[in-house]
Amino acid sequence: MQNEKRLRGVCQGKWALVTGASAGIGLALAKQLAEAGANLVLTARRRDRLEALALGLEKDHGVQTLTIPADLAEPAAPEELLAATEGAGLPVEILVNNAGFGYYGEFVKGDAAWQRTMVEVNCTAVVHLTRLFLPRMMERRRGYIMIVSSTASYQPVPYMSTYAATKVFDRFLAEALAYEACEYGVKVSALCPGPTESEFHEIAGTRNQFGRGRQSAEEVARMGLEGLIDGKHWVIPYRAGRAMVVMERFLPRRWISALAARAFRPEKSS
Repeated sequence: MQNEKRLRGVCQGKWALVTGASAGIGLALAKQLAEAGANLVLTARRRDRLEALALGLEKDHGVQTLTIPADLAEPAAPEELLAATEGAGLPVEILVNNAGFGYYGEFVKGDAAWQRTMVEVNCTAVVHLTRLFLPRMMERRRGYIMIVSSTASYQPVPYMSTYAATKVFDRFLAEALAYEACEYGVKVSALCPGPTESEFHEIAGTRNQFGRGRQSAEEVARMGLEGLIDGKHWVIPYRAGRAMVVMERFLPRRWISALAARAFRPEKSS
């Protein structure tokens, strides 16, 4: 209850921009921000889902919404989001860099263009959006930025090599900016979920057995938002993930990589 009051105190009447808002963790974050009283700028590629979500949030929570269908793989997309918000007199005080996707399988068998697009969405767009909105938050001396990373950012992950590498980038960016921005009253946090109930696994093509023990997107979003307003530079929203990160500090990296390779190696087709 206390955390809900604190989140409402941060969000009430403020504008929050959520990328990748149409599904999974992004959808859960948008709903919880609206429940706390934030007005929402919702962006993703699928217009129909965004519009349905916006109507539901307005009806259920009485907040204002703005939907901006966009593909963050396009270099012009971040500037378009800035023009539609700050440029139109809507100050974004909460930025959630959530959009992203993965690929599961042998690196050399993955489509090169698809993997490059992954880097564009998971890394380049995050840098661009953060660089556009952070200076305005600094000028106002308040604001919150969440960058959604992953527990995959704590070790090399064979067979998800490019995805894990992009999430290292995201986490390091967030943790570094947390120090740069704090003196201006802006909080930056990396949310590092593990297996989560979302469309990620279907898009990435991960094996069915990876679905066991997935955390709900709602729980991940709640813990991520609580950590953000608490000023935590990173949040791992599940106990096993936190234990794994601590354990990895005491093991040689090659052991960790070998264990990950064994766990993630694709099953041979018969």
